[in-house]
Amino acid sequence: MHSQGSFASRDMRTVLGSFASGVTVVTAIDDEPLGFTCQSFASLSLEPPLVALCPALTSVTWPRIREIGRFCVNVLAEDQETLSGRFAHSGNGKYDGLHWSPGPSGAPVLDGAVAWVDCALWAEYGGGDHTVVIGEVRDLSTVPDRRPLLFYRGAYRHLRPELPLAGPAR
Repeated sequence: MHSQGSFASRDMRTVLGSFASGVTVVTAIDDEPLGFTCQSFASLSLEPPLVALCPALTSVTWPRIREIGRFCVNVLAEDQETLSGRFAHSGNGKYDGLHWSPGPSGAPVLDGAVAWVDCALWAEYGGGDHTVVIGEVRDLSTVPDRRPLLFYRGAYRHLRPELPLAGPAR
């Protein structure tokens, strides 16, 4: 049983907006390339290799990608704010003039992304006004000298340039 505190949804948005997240574009290909911006993305499991993402129930693109059963999560770089906005809206033309190459599943890997994670649909669960999607990682890659685009307190943010880009934490 869940009980709601005495706060409004805007309060929740404000407080949880204090958690910085990366910005991704989830892509797939059918008769045409598809994609949507997704801020809710996380690593879930190493064994088996799983990731989680949460498209809104209002997404018109996710149901099409669900039917395909495979997708690629592109982690956007700090210079790709415009790309994030382009894929955040429904409609055609998202790929106009955009350079990409097919990933292992055929899903678009966007040029300039910090990393990409190619997945097969593993499971899906209801999550309030979103769907919780679990993807089984089939392949992945990163570009170590690219900095990620961040979203924090309702705006795009960047890492400080004077911070060195380091390898994995030990």
